[in-house]
Amino acid sequence: MENKLSVSIVIPSFNSSKKVSKTIESCLAQNYLQHKLEIIVIDDGSTDGTAEIVKKYPVKYIYQENLGPAKARNTGWKNAKGEIILFTDSDCIPEKDWIEKHIRHYANPKVAGVGGSYDIANSNSLLARCIHEEIIQRHLWISEDTDYLGSFNLSYRRKVLEKLNGFNEFFKQASGEDNELSYRAKKAGYKLIFDKDIKVAHYHQTNLFKYLQEQYHHGFWRAKLYKIYPDMVKGDNYAGILDFIQPPLAAAILGTIIISLFYSPLFYVSFLLIIFLLVLQFPLTLVVIKRKKQFVYLYLIPILFLRAFARGFGMLKGIWDFFVLEAIKK
Repeated sequence: MENKLSVSIVIPSFNSSKKVSKTIESCLAQNYLQHKLEIIVIDDGSTDGTAEIVKKYPVKYIYQENLGPAKARNTGWKNAKGEIILFTDSDCIPEKDWIEKHIRHYANPKVAGVGGSYDIANSNSLLARCIHEEIIQRHLWISEDTDYLGSFNLSYRRKVLEKLNGFNEFFKQASGEDNELSYRAKKAGYKLIFDKDIKVAHYHQTNLFKYLQEQYHHGFWRAKLYKIYPDMVKGDNYAGILDFIQPPLAAAILGTIIISLFYSPLFYVSFLLIIFLLVLQFPLTLVVIKRKKQFVYLYLIPILFLRAFARGFGMLKGIWDFFVLEAIKK
């Protein structure tokens, strides 16, 4: 029954000439009936050699102006023929049984969407390994019946995407659009499955500054996400309340430091808040160290600490744009 389902793989791509070949080749090498499979690459306005590289392969290539990954994925599935739409990113390398592991869950007619986990494609980088292991630890905590699926390793029934109208294209960057679709699907009564054994190898960020830039955007779009779904502020299966309180806590630290320049007693408040924020990084870090048996993952503490500030700045900007400015316009 499972192998009778037709499958379309949708790969949004933006300036991915250095990595997209491995993504396409891994999709072409899947252990699945080839006449039941199509691969669609959506070029989201690339300015490098992405188009030339993609066109070398037997895949469908579609170009669009740079409108973001949510729009690219929607363009992909709307031009697809498959009953099941699989999504991965152009810096991911699916394992050979990736499709089969997704499809087996659709033997249950109640299942609307399936998500999976990561392997790591650039383990030579310490930063990449730290980012990877933190994510993996979260994935180990996620229950099979979930309320969040990440778009890097994701599938949905086409008919469900049609009913939900796919991803929310208001999200112009790669942050929040997969949460939003998951929350909307759950509120519509659909069943979502997370299977940690379904993996794609991913090139995690190796530059700390660029990672913090990405986390700034994460905080920015979370402001919009929580405006749409205020009940999800408490967290989901992937991120809990401790993740939510850290960005505003970091913002509060910056505020008290600035004010302490004029009112010195607040310096001690700033110091205590900094200590508290550092302490919040220990539980997850220690769990990772225990699992990996490597003290090198102590580097997670400063990485997560700095991430809280990046997300805090982003969230403040998001609150200004999505709450204050929108209220003024009304």
